[in-house]
Amino acid sequence: MKLFKPTTSVIITALMDIFLHEKYADKVVNNALKQNTKFGSRDRRFVAESIYEIVRWWRLLTTLAKVQQPKKEEDFWKIVGVYLLRSGIELPNWEEFNNVTYNPESENNLELKIKESIPDWLDELGKNELGEDWKKEIQALNYQAKVVLRVNTLKITKQKLIELLAQKEIYVSEIKGIEDALILEERKNIQSIPEFKDGLFEIQDASSQLIVDFLDLKKGTSVIDACAGAGGKSLHIAARMQNIGNITALDVEKYKLVELQHRAKRAGISMIKTKTIENLQALASFKNSADRLLLDVPCSGLGVLKRNPGAKWKLSYDFIQKIKKNQQEIIQNYSVMLKNEGIMVYATCSILPSENRKQVDLFLKNNPNFELIKDQSTLPSDGFDGFYMAALQKKST
Repeated sequence: MKLFKPTTSVIITALMDIFLHEKYADKVVNNALKQNTKFGSRDRRFVAESIYEIVRWWRLLTTLAKVQQPKKEEDFWKIVGVYLLRSGIELPNWEEFNNVTYNPESENNLELKIKESIPDWLDELGKNELGEDWKKEIQALNYQAKVVLRVNTLKITKQKLIELLAQKEIYVSEIKGIEDALILEERKNIQSIPEFKDGLFEIQDASSQLIVDFLDLKKGTSVIDACAGAGGKSLHIAARMQNIGNITALDVEKYKLVELQHRAKRAGISMIKTKTIENLQALASFKNSADRLLLDVPCSGLGVLKRNPGAKWKLSYDFIQKIKKNQQEIIQNYSVMLKNEGIMVYATCSILPSENRKQVDLFLKNNPNFELIKDQSTLPSDGFDGFYMAALQKKST
């Protein structure tokens, strides 16, 4: 592959924004592509993938480049140079790449935390919580995430969507055991095609799609999605209920619910109402009102580092301790919205037991009027995102 100065310079600038100015990688990538509209699709893909991969392997690359705390632009050129050589790309004869070398054997005896490019505290936490399984999970989290679609069964069947996409030379395959999922065989910009704009499918990881089955939904059910965000799971719930019943999507961030409304319109869904939660008093009007309650709570996000590698450089041990406290407060405070005999699903995109089953066990200890029906963990080493989900039923009183 031939390198060009303009595209490589964009990568350098983006990395400096991420690591010196502490900006979020996804926003930096989006801005970089918006500011360079003349780049062709190949250049755009190269820029985006290079930035994300360098962020993913940052600790390893800075170690190999012998630039532990990069501050100057020349430091970033060295790191990018090592990344390119490691990727099998020959460096051009540019002044910025003078004296940049890479020897594969230099990786042989590195510690796991350097080789898999994670902070010291995270390596220690992972070992404490997952033991020997930590190694395979952090290795799996360093693979690029697969693109999984969720068929919008309100508008199209799975087979018909497969045929429509194939006509555009976009090939997908089914995922055993996940009813509405299709996996993209080759990464493409599928959000620009008419089938996406017409709401025939959404992008939603396979593990996330499992949650709808835990809710044991029926047409006409009253559902509250209490931490709805932009509403991916609300949309899936609505499709599974064939747009019959009612879903109330709650969140503390109004802009996310606005996005949910746009997505629902595109998907042809009319059964979702939204409400911004400004304080705990706002929950009182929903007491004993839901047949089903979904709590997809804020979490560390360690199960989705494949698709958000920059998070590991922004997370901290203290943040995870605070978020665990928040999780328990949510499950305690929001559980009052459930009717007797109703089902509550607690879910996270974390792989840490302390955010998952231990939180459920603590809730059950303090709330004997609930019982655990079933729970499930999906792990990055299984091939998709790391998720946890638990279905709890409220007993009659």
